[in-house]
Amino acid sequence: MSQVATISVQPLAPAGVAFLATLLAAAAGLPVGLDTGLIAEALGDIGQAFHASYRVQEWIVSVLMIGAAAGSLGAGAVSYRFGRRRTLLLAMLLVGAGAYLCLSASGVGQIIAGRLLIGVAVGTCAFTAPLYIAELATGDMRGRMVSIFSMLQSIGILAGYLVGGLCSAGGHWRWMVAFPLLPAALLFAAYFLLPESPAWLAARGRADAARRVLLRVRDDPARVDAELAAMAAERTRDRVGGFALLRRQPNFRRSVALGIGLQMFQQLGGINVVMYYAPRILEGAHADPAMAVWATVLVGGVNALVGLLAVFAVSRWGRRPLLVVSCALMAGAMLAAAAIVATDPPGAGVPVGLIAALLIFVAGFGLGAGPLVWTLCSEIQPLEGREFGVATSTLASWCGDWVVSNTFLSIVAVVGLPRAFIGYGVVNVLFILFTLRFVPETKGVPMEAIEAHLMAGEPLRRIGCPT
Repeated sequence: MSQVATISVQPLAPAGVAFLATLLAAAAGLPVGLDTGLIAEALGDIGQAFHASYRVQEWIVSVLMIGAAAGSLGAGAVSYRFGRRRTLLLAMLLVGAGAYLCLSASGVGQIIAGRLLIGVAVGTCAFTAPLYIAELATGDMRGRMVSIFSMLQSIGILAGYLVGGLCSAGGHWRWMVAFPLLPAALLFAAYFLLPESPAWLAARGRADAARRVLLRVRDDPARVDAELAAMAAERTRDRVGGFALLRRQPNFRRSVALGIGLQMFQQLGGINVVMYYAPRILEGAHADPAMAVWATVLVGGVNALVGLLAVFAVSRWGRRPLLVVSCALMAGAMLAAAAIVATDPPGAGVPVGLIAALLIFVAGFGLGAGPLVWTLCSEIQPLEGREFGVATSTLASWCGDWVVSNTFLSIVAVVGLPRAFIGYGVVNVLFILFTLRFVPETKGVPMEAIEAHLMAGEPLRRIGCPT
């Protein structure tokens, strides 16, 4: 008599469930980055197809930030009302709708409308994914997983550059702008598998559901009880809206101001000048068009590689040291780029030297300023005002992004590329000073402890581990 072998499938351990859930949430960074890479490569072809001026092209790029600002403003209310998971589902629907509008565009207006919808989705993802990760992951996993969100943005940018590079020879810009439909559809299906944030469930009075989720993602039942007790204590407070808390609580105003400052410095330092306009910068420095396209792909590759390294560095080195090193690299690279363009050496010196400077700049950003700002902004806000605080800092990010992307070509036309680079270099020097004065070290510190230190009036730079 034959025996039939049976295979026993073991369920994932709680740590594995937490990792997979937060990884799926972090994957929202893919379509965010993908659109950045694609529009950088498609912009020239779109401009030629519709005879768009430089000013119109600036709006094609920057309208996404207007949508993202609106998305970040609305994401707090939507996320609070319907939950983090449903908000991510909505964002993927908006990405698909916006990509379809761009694909079928018969004029610039339809492309702008499509990119506005994608921008709303991008702002929603940028708010919701780090918040979800911060609320589901353990303290030792939190920084790494939020960094993975940033790393996947970088991988999305690289994928966009690659798709754009392959399609650019034939002028297939419609294929480029349609590509985000694929990851949006896959993530929409995957997000049905996510558990809801236990912090959101507890805040809505659903303690039993919060316990079930926590037992799936924590190895220690005693830790689950401690987290639930902290959430219950939070619910017993006299809760007010985020804006009312801002008026009432000066310590909350400090954390909101710190989040705004971090995001504005991150954007005004010039990262999206490189991400959106690298082909235009290199062609302006006399690079061959094909060289400019594939050098942009190289920029995306370095951005993705360093983003991967940052996932490990953020948990090993801590937030403050990485952020200072990151800003120093960015400042030095921008000032070097200014010197290279200004001296205008003969032959291939400008393109090759400029490419090297841009690669160092992107590496510096991916090492620290990119992932760490999002990590810190989700860590420093107290639970009672977390949606408002993260939404406010996310809004500041998109406002800064819009300022840079909507003005770069015009600034260069007025003051020249070297002076523009000098300006971005100075901003990064100021970012170093801001970090040393105000940014706390939060590596491995429970968010409840960060909140307690903040509300006790500790200086901002010490709310992670006050002495």
